[in-house]
Amino acid sequence: MPKVFIFTASTGAGHNLAAQSLKESLDEAGMNTEVYDAFKESNVTLDRLITKGYEQIVINVPKLYEQMYNQFNNMNRFQQGIFQVLTRIMNPEIVPLIRAGNPDLIITTHPFVTNVLGTLKEHHAFDVPVLSIVTDYKIHTLYLKKMIDAYIVGSDYTKQTMIDKGIAPDIIYPYGIPIRQTFLKNNRLDPKEKTDIAGTILLMAGSLGTKQMEKAFSSLLKVRDKIRIIVVCGKNVKIEKEIRNINSREPSTNKIVEIHGFVNNISELMDMSDAIISKPGGLTSTEAIVKNIPMIIPFYYPGQEEENADYLVDGGMAIKVNKIKDLTSMVDFLFENKYIIKRMSENMSEEAAKHSMSKTIELCQDLIKHNKKRLLKSAGE
Repeated sequence: MPKVFIFTASTGAGHNLAAQSLKESLDEAGMNTEVYDAFKESNVTLDRLITKGYEQIVINVPKLYEQMYNQFNNMNRFQQGIFQVLTRIMNPEIVPLIRAGNPDLIITTHPFVTNVLGTLKEHHAFDVPVLSIVTDYKIHTLYLKKMIDAYIVGSDYTKQTMIDKGIAPDIIYPYGIPIRQTFLKNNRLDPKEKTDIAGTILLMAGSLGTKQMEKAFSSLLKVRDKIRIIVVCGKNVKIEKEIRNINSREPSTNKIVEIHGFVNNISELMDMSDAIISKPGGLTSTEAIVKNIPMIIPFYYPGQEEENADYLVDGGMAIKVNKIKDLTSMVDFLFENKYIIKRMSENMSEEAAKHSMSKTIELCQDLIKHNKKRLLKSAGE
């Protein structure tokens, strides 16, 4: 039974979800798959510094995060030095783990980890094929390392951004960002079943939540038609409490409101919805694309989410709203002109047709097979 190690990191939920989605599919394909949080495995202090630091900076000082994102996207000697230190810190734990486990394939779902594993392989710390999963729609320089054997990306657009940076086209596979299997089942309600309301809007902001959700919810309460508003606040208890308070202070007679904290049935809630208002994280965007549910984007973290938003808007799959107060008129407009929602959904369907978990599994099997042939040939020599 082939053994696969998947390395992720907990900066946001997307990287871990991609890792778990891959494990689910690889296990079903008969592989022995183990998932590791790379920073937790290597150094507790490092893990806290990176994961907690990421949360604090991206939420409280987004401009600083944008600056850091752009700096690391144009690596100079200082940034390279940071990753050399990071590699040395992780080396004593990660390399023995790989050597002891002797996996047939290593998969990484995080750019930091891709960079570190690529560097370690470059220094001959291990000799195992490495597959990098790019979890956003525009490539970041941190993903780009010489010793990465293959990349799986979310779109042809992503592939082209990598080719533009010098990566060989034949190791880039636009099979789609891995998502949980439940999202691959489309159980959308027939429009005839929703005749009593103009439509349903799903408002969410990822696992961390965002303060902008409060303003977005207030704007949705002012929509002219009778609509259902489903709100998912994630793990942010404070925001959930405030949204419940807003709903109590500003009751609307023609709105059906559901408010949730962290949930495990996002797929079902998407099936009930005509459009999603959300941050454009890589996994959320992919789930929406596969479900063919248009996105309205009134907020995003700078860096990769801003680039994801541009990709979705340029592809006719999303609408970006510059001011949250304009959500009211935008939703009114879309429900008055439902052909626009239909066209956006069709664009998503065309994009979703390119996604293939089965091809992702086949690629993993091919990488393992070619590596075993290489090892047998080397042993024979």
